[in-house]
Amino acid sequence: MDSTYEWPRGATPGDMFRLESWLAGHGWEVDPTVYMAGAGGATVQVRRIGAAWADGEAGLLILPAETVVWDGTRMRIAPRAAVPARCPAS
Repeated sequence: MDSTYEWPRGATPGDMFRLESWLAGHGWEVDPTVYMAGAGGATVQVRRIGAAWADGEAGLLILPAETVVWDGTRMRIAPRAAVPARCPAS
């Protein structure tokens, strides 16, 4: 199974279904108690299947346009590529 998933800006219900399927294949799920909508699209919280907040694992918050990486043990957000800042032309 693929080890990365890109959560798109402006995610659709189909994107959510694909995310849920991908997570389930790794033993994770979307936390139904945390969902935020913003200008860039939906932000979702994910956690291990069956995990409770009392287990001490807070899960992972995924923002629009972030890539999630499964490292074989846990989920994490992939670092964004370093892009040098440019000054606008005068």
